[in-house]
Amino acid sequence: MTPNPNRAGRREWTALVVLMLPLLLVSMDVSVLYFAVPEIGADLEPTGTQQLWIFDIYGFVLAGLLMTMGALGDRIGRRRLLLCGAAAFGAASVLAAYAQSAETLIVARAVLGIGGATLMPSTMALVRTMFTDPGQRAKAIGLWSGVMTGGIALGSVMSGLLVEHFWWGSVFLVNLPAMVLLLVLGPLLLPESRDPSPGRFDWPSVPLSMAAVLPVVYGLKELPSEGWNVRYVLSITVGLLFAVLFVHRQRTARSPMIPPALFRGHVFSPALALNTLSAFGMMGSAIFTTQYLQSVLGKSALEAALWSLLPSVLIGVAAPVAASIVQRGAERAHVVTAGFVISACGYGLLALAGTSLWLVLAACGVMASGIVVVMSLLTDLALGSVPVDRAGSASSLLETGTEFGGALGMAALGSIGAAVYRHAMPGSAPEPARETLGGALAVAAELPGRAGDALAAAAREAFTEGMRGAAIAGALLLLLAAGIAVAGLRNVRVRPDTENAGQAENLSPSGVR
Repeated sequence: MTPNPNRAGRREWTALVVLMLPLLLVSMDVSVLYFAVPEIGADLEPTGTQQLWIFDIYGFVLAGLLMTMGALGDRIGRRRLLLCGAAAFGAASVLAAYAQSAETLIVARAVLGIGGATLMPSTMALVRTMFTDPGQRAKAIGLWSGVMTGGIALGSVMSGLLVEHFWWGSVFLVNLPAMVLLLVLGPLLLPESRDPSPGRFDWPSVPLSMAAVLPVVYGLKELPSEGWNVRYVLSITVGLLFAVLFVHRQRTARSPMIPPALFRGHVFSPALALNTLSAFGMMGSAIFTTQYLQSVLGKSALEAALWSLLPSVLIGVAAPVAASIVQRGAERAHVVTAGFVISACGYGLLALAGTSLWLVLAACGVMASGIVVVMSLLTDLALGSVPVDRAGSASSLLETGTEFGGALGMAALGSIGAAVYRHAMPGSAPEPARETLGGALAVAAELPGRAGDALAAAAREAFTEGMRGAAIAGALLLLLAAGIAVAGLRNVRVRPDTENAGQAENLSPSGVR
């Protein structure tokens, strides 16, 4: 029997394992400072503003540069960009680990964000390049999605364990072995791939894309904690105005950063939109569950992080099972719809949570597993619908949509939860106690005896009510997404790479046939 030349072999699967290591670390770096911040504060003595930038600048830079790096990888080669990003990520990790000032650490975290922005779309695009068989690609992307999602949960636990046994810089040095391994094995195992006729790089689109992404992500991330502050609303508005300019640039430039042709099919656009909604569902619950475990159930930060790892067991199984179901002939639209419904059920369980740790963990596991099913299948569908030559740009759009969806989920559901919390709190409670659970517990600690206990109990109950209200809203949104998936993905299929290759040949640099 003649072997299928499109099927990946041992070399490609080994290369996938190598790619998973930097992906895991990049996703971990989103939360790896969770327990290190107090140690950093004691050692470097940053101001309040500097401490916020130490924590946030990584995610902001990463989100702002994703589209730029995806397009750049299509032009100079995804493997080359990946290896450059790995070198930068490793060097920045050393700089961060041994930083002697807050300013140095901020700069190092910014460079880590630049490295992360090269690594994430490059790894996804290389998976698209290496696995041309649709079934194998679905499995590989399922593993990619599971590792990325699990890394965020693992980052905080890794941070706690390292800070407990070593010093705060160790949370950065853990990156080095994986980056060195990638630099050594990458040239041997990873194929180089690029767009053979990309046209000139559209440099004006770089600041436009950053000006569109960064203000919106910043405003959305700050709204849950600060409320509808004029500054954050203005930030989002400015970002949206630049987004309009960015889209206009892509439509009119001779060689745009993001080819408009990506959106002209009937597959990529709905897959991108639904993937953004799934990120909304994934991150929308995160703002509640962490506080719930610590401030309502009384777990320490490290205990809460360790308990949060349990739902990852379901996450690791969900994506491969979904890929297997699709390969056996199930309609992709039906499996994606089922994933959204499962996630909605997870939110429903969260709405029933009282003081049951296991119910909260079960809710998180069900919700996350459904979302990972959706994200892995939609990512495979989106990448399979575009030419291999445009895999970097497509990957960066998916990642940027994930950033937007996650920030929007935290802002929208966080605002709903905060509104319910304020409504549920007694009118006689002090103003700080009526704003946030943290403020209420701080006020309660200063009150004598039963008065403090009563305020703390009322605040915990009000927070639980707010979480329930947000969970109901999240469930309704995911059910709406399920309905959109049924209508928008009906009868879609992942085209063979021979068709995509032909499409690539018929695309001019401007994306017009």
